[in-house]
Amino acid sequence: MKNKLALNFDDFLIYNRNKINEYFNIVLCICLAVGPFSALGLWLGIFRYITYFHCAQVTATMLILCITHYILMRKYPNSPAATIVSIVGLDLFLLLLSMAHFGIYLSWFLVPLLSLLYVNKKTFIFASAFNYIIMMISVWISSPYYASLRSDGLTAGGRFLGVAVTYTIESLILFFVGILMSTLSSSHLQELHEQFNNIKNHETDMQEKMEILDSMAEIYDNVNLINFINSTEMSLRDDTLVERPIDMTIQDHTRMTQNIKKSIMPDQIDNFWKFTTITTVRARLTHKKIITDEFIDIEKGWFRAQYIAVDATADGIPNIVIFTTRNIDEEKQREEHLIRISMTDELTRLFNRRCYDEDISIYREHGLTNSFVLFSIDVNGLKNANDTKGHAAGDELIKGAADCLAASVGSKGKAYRTGGDEFLAIVHTDTPEEILTNIRNKASEWHGIYVDHLSMSIGYAAYSDNEGASIDDLEHIADSKMYEDKNKYYRENGIDRRR
Repeated sequence: MKNKLALNFDDFLIYNRNKINEYFNIVLCICLAVGPFSALGLWLGIFRYITYFHCAQVTATMLILCITHYILMRKYPNSPAATIVSIVGLDLFLLLLSMAHFGIYLSWFLVPLLSLLYVNKKTFIFASAFNYIIMMISVWISSPYYASLRSDGLTAGGRFLGVAVTYTIESLILFFVGILMSTLSSSHLQELHEQFNNIKNHETDMQEKMEILDSMAEIYDNVNLINFINSTEMSLRDDTLVERPIDMTIQDHTRMTQNIKKSIMPDQIDNFWKFTTITTVRARLTHKKIITDEFIDIEKGWFRAQYIAVDATADGIPNIVIFTTRNIDEEKQREEHLIRISMTDELTRLFNRRCYDEDISIYREHGLTNSFVLFSIDVNGLKNANDTKGHAAGDELIKGAADCLAASVGSKGKAYRTGGDEFLAIVHTDTPEEILTNIRNKASEWHGIYVDHLSMSIGYAAYSDNEGASIDDLEHIADSKMYEDKNKYYRENGIDRRR
């Protein structure tokens, strides 16, 4: 069956009419029982002014009305026919009781009032009109009997006129009050129905979100539901869901973040504590769906912490938020690996030109220190090795040069392969000549499989020797010295560069 709160208002009224008809059918069945009970009362001598015929008349009439009403209610559930039968049935029941000389007074006005339950103005108008007609018939039929009981000489016509006027005035008052009640109740009920629908939709929404959160809880290491309306937190990963109070006057972190803090890297604690301060979460999440940051757990590695807005006001201020943590150490390692690959020369495993350009941009932005030294290195005889011994020999020379350069620079700086046989190194040292000598010594000791000799032309430019020089100036100076060293190599070895 459809949930009545999920229906639109018109459907709700139909649903309401069907439910009221079910209750009215019960009322009609109770009225049916009045006949047999009246007969029992007559047999016991309780009732003196009724006959068994009256009892049978009430029983037969109400039985027909009960069955008719039940059939109409079941066969035509959305039709107003059953409603009309129920109203007619109650009025006829009162008429029969009146004819049997039962004292019927306020009960006449009960039928129109009960019809207000159908929340339909037309139904009320019909009930009022039909009730008035039957009521007048009842007064007309019963007037001779009640007039005969009086000793003041009141005639049947006089009694009818007096009672009819009284009933007419009361009926008119009831009618206008009922019309007003019908209008107001219909409007008010529609508003209530809309509110209930909104509440139901909100509850459904929240239930769906909670189901999503429940499934999300399996993905995350920690999932904490924070309710700023009632100031509570609840861990969705616990076997038993328990709401724990948050005292915003003395507490600026949840129990969960207090526990997580114990395993945060010391140099990240301040940032973690600032990110997880619950007193500022609502402001930071206003008009946002999520805020996130990444931290390192001493034992488990990198993890991502997130605050996600689940429910918010019309102004975008979150009422319900979830705090999650998820281990991303493998993701970080892959990320670092990809960055390392993108910044590394495949052949030599030195840093590449892209990495050099990014590092240099940092120096351009922040300036140079006196210890800054830029080396420019070029492998001698690479073309000859490629031409005479093959590219395997040329690659061997490049790898050998890279090994010698990396070992000499060590932790004092970074070495880059920026071209085929071209290298650069950024070193922080006060003794650049010592670095240069180490490179030459290691090169002289190097021996390969295809080539047994390694020679490199080297030039450097120290910022301390060229104060005020820019990166471009130092590159130019280092390149010039490297080419001077290369020319010296050619002269000493009798190599004609033109050949």
